[in-house]
Amino acid sequence: MSISEYVNGRYDRAMERGVHDRGGWPTDTPIDRREHELADWELRMDAIENVLEQHGVMNTDEMRRGIESMPLAAYEAASYYERWLFTTETILEEKGILAPGEIDARLEA
Repeated sequence: MSISEYVNGRYDRAMERGVHDRGGWPTDTPIDRREHELADWELRMDAIENVLEQHGVMNTDEMRRGIESMPLAAYEAASYYERWLFTTETILEEKGILAPGEIDARLEA
């Protein structure tokens, strides 16, 4: 069996692609590969996520699931660390550590 026969027989092209699955999407926009300085909040988000993982509150698989299940518009509008923030907040709400909307309420206060 050739590779194309295997792929054509096994790959379901009708399956909906996840928001994170960017392979093969047409675009004329070049990838920005320049190094950049991280903002303070991005450094904090990285530290928060790492501490939560070290203490067993969440793990990499949960982060991946959260990012991959973001709504398309939210995923496309978010930066790398905004996706981490969205997902961390979602996981903490799912586990009952944060109440839904708790962070937003604290920011508004």
